Amino acid sequence: MFVDSHCHLDRLDPGTHGGDLSAVLDAARARNVRQFLAIAVTLEGMPALAEIARSHDDVVISAGVHPLQHLAEEPSVAAVKEAAERFAAVAIGECGLDYHYLDKAPDRVPARDVQRERFRCQLIAANELELPVIIHTREARDDTLALIREHTDPAVGGVLHCFTEDLEMAREAVRHGFYISLSGIVTFRNAESLRDLARRLPLDRLLIETDSPYLAPVPYRGKPNEPAWVVEVAECIAEARGISIAEVAAQTTANFYRLFRAAAPDAPGEVREALRSAGLV
Repeated sequence: MFVDSHCHLDRLDPGTHGGDLSAVLDAARARNVRQFLAIAVTLEGMPALAEIARSHDDVVISAGVHPLQHLAEEPSVAAVKEAAERFAAVAIGECGLDYHYLDKAPDRVPARDVQRERFRCQLIAANELELPVIIHTREARDDTLALIREHTDPAVGGVLHCFTEDLEMAREAVRHGFYISLSGIVTFRNAESLRDLARRLPLDRLLIETDSPYLAPVPYRGKPNEPAWVVEVAECIAEARGISIAEVAAQTTANFYRLFRAAAPDAPGEVREALRSAGLV
């Protein structure tokens, strides 16, 4: 089976399967995608995400605020914790730092100090709740790693999602208990450095995701992404490593439940048995 470890199920394109979320998930299930982690980008959006999880047994959710969201009021540690506990989130995020647009359009994105404080707040909440963090990082390597070192417990860890930075950053995050998640970007023609990273990182530290509706993989580039296409990400990693897609599926699924331990009780029955045998639940 496959797991889509990062998808925005509340933001799927209306044209995808006629805007019918059940049809979107059924299309993924038909390809043996059996678990979905729906990602929060605002605390205000949490009730809608929670309703999706209530309606679909194979969906779990996170709680967090994206670094590029403009907010009238910044979330407190207590607010993040309350949302996570109220809505049974299995992780905090996506949170992090994105400096890509600061020079290009500084009025469109929160300033560095705002992003850093927002990130720190969510890292503290995750640490106090002992939940893993889902981190968005773009052109913010040093600050991201510094805050990870300061505020995360390697025994709990987290994931750098939709990773596009360099191998050394990935290795440093792994040394601190983190996983690296690869999206459809790894299939792009100009992404050889990511495919090299997929070859060189330990397979037991990789996750796969779609980040749907964004970043559709080859051969679907230019279309709204959907969870079914996480299989293409797995296929690309398998080809890059010279191993079977079954091995990628099995290991990334085990990795997902090892990191997101609160999701394990909701895993399909046969997966729970395998996790028990491996001592993961």
